[in-house]
Amino acid sequence: MTEVQARQKYSCPSCGAEATWNPAKQALVCSYCGTISPAKLADDGSMVREHDLAAALREIPESQRGWQAQKITVKCQSCQAISVFDPKMVAQHCEFCGSGALVPYEEIKQTITPESLLPFKLAETAVRERIRRWYATRWFAPNKLGVRAMTDQVKGIYLPYWTFDAHAQADWTAEAGYYYWVSESYTDSQGRTQTRQVRRIRWEPAAGHVEHFFDDELVCGSRGLDSRFTRAIEPFPTGELKPYDPGYVSGWMVERYQIDLSDAATSSQEQMQQEITAMCSRQVPGDTQRDLQVDAHFFDRTFKHILAPIWLLTYTYSAKTYHVVVNGYTGTIAGDHPLSFWKVLLAVLGAIAVALVIFYFVANR
Repeated sequence: MTEVQARQKYSCPSCGAEATWNPAKQALVCSYCGTISPAKLADDGSMVREHDLAAALREIPESQRGWQAQKITVKCQSCQAISVFDPKMVAQHCEFCGSGALVPYEEIKQTITPESLLPFKLAETAVRERIRRWYATRWFAPNKLGVRAMTDQVKGIYLPYWTFDAHAQADWTAEAGYYYWVSESYTDSQGRTQTRQVRRIRWEPAAGHVEHFFDDELVCGSRGLDSRFTRAIEPFPTGELKPYDPGYVSGWMVERYQIDLSDAATSSQEQMQQEITAMCSRQVPGDTQRDLQVDAHFFDRTFKHILAPIWLLTYTYSAKTYHVVVNGYTGTIAGDHPLSFWKVLLAVLGAIAVALVIFYFVANR
């Protein structure tokens, strides 16, 4: 398995034990004696930088690869997630799917070094309380879910993300539709001639131009989590990124990206294309539109590889695995949960009863 020599160690100034990043203290704290380390992370004048995408796709220099700290990498044979953690930590189960089928993973080529990250801001105790409150709002969840889901097993993980910037210019053409109304005669069921208003559409050609700057469009590099959940807990406030320092990830698990830069760049451009098309659509005048054609160009594209913090709860309920994901910086929650058969049945019966009552009153008017 791949191991990278540590750039520096974070030792407690009092007892010499290893200090790890503490979200509640926003500092390195010794897990042995509790001493808060006076060291300031990433205080070397480094900055969060953007990198030219075209140049990077040609070749990433070796100086921008590796974790800058000693790490162990394992791969889950069930969900294929690749996790990176400190040598002192022992992984017995995959944090993403709960499987025990973990094998050492040897990277063919070292990962691109994340140059910035958002450090954990929410402490575990606060996250567990948020999850309990979230459960309380899941009306169709079993009443015992809060106990059976074991919120005390929540784990903190850094997810890999790519961010992309780009200037976009787009020319569009479309047919703009304008509503108008005409009177129309018809014969009703009684054989009488009636008049009604009918809506028509007048089509006219339209064209326009859109310019936009995309700033820090996010693409998650993880395959270990359902993309529905990662999208739901976004955005991450990338304006508050810190220059990467291994001290921030000391004591925390990190997932290695499985969606590489090339695939992420393609995904990002597809997202940008959808957004610029929507902007063009909003420019089309009139009441409706058809045959929208967009010719978009993206240039000055740059990227960053960052780490974003999440709290993850994986639990099994009635032989099925569920996940709850919490944004480790903003506290936004997403996830799935089991459904109570009896609650769902009562809701369906209630809806049927309401429909029958409405039908009864309508039929007897």
